[in-house]
Amino acid sequence: MRIVLAEDLTLLRDGLIRLFQAHDFEVVAAVDNGPQLIRDLVALRPDVAVVDVRLPPGYSDEGLRAVLAARQQVPGLPVLVLSQYVEQLYARELLADGLGGIGYLLKDRVSDVGQFIAAVRRVADGGTALDPSVVAKLLDSRRRPLDRLSPREREVLAHMAQGRSNAAIGASLVITERAVGKHTASIFTKLGLQPSEDDNRRVLAVLAYLEG
Repeated sequence: MRIVLAEDLTLLRDGLIRLFQAHDFEVVAAVDNGPQLIRDLVALRPDVAVVDVRLPPGYSDEGLRAVLAARQQVPGLPVLVLSQYVEQLYARELLADGLGGIGYLLKDRVSDVGQFIAAVRRVADGGTALDPSVVAKLLDSRRRPLDRLSPREREVLAHMAQGRSNAAIGASLVITERAVGKHTASIFTKLGLQPSEDDNRRVLAVLAYLEG
């Protein structure tokens, strides 16, 4: 699996390179700035990009803006954002286009290497991997739609956003898998998401709320 990595801190970048290589990933490019990231994503078209939000030259949101620019030329490019920050505007834009795998994890919450590598693979395969804190902050900025959901449904939605199965959600919330299924069905109903053979309603449920 081919990865383009964007991280400006040398020690962290080198550590991630070694980590990926140890798990049979090929790091085809490792960059430390936004302009180079755009060029490499478009030219190399990796299986997944792992990107920090704040990169040179401005150290604001260059990573996310570079990803959005690259995805205009490479629609559906899988992207996992790995950052210390939640940049709401561009994060919502990235999540809302509904194309390709998307992940957004906070660095200080990534403590399990196995789970992190699994998240990278899930995004590369077209899935989602969203940190609960990211989901909560984005949802809080568009609070009104949340009023439709019960507290338990919000919990289930947060776990869905992390790419967890009904069985895993049930184990985490200490409820039955059948109960999770009922909550999930209720979420879909309240969002007006009709059954479809082509669309992943679990992803659409998260995106609908992030879009407000």
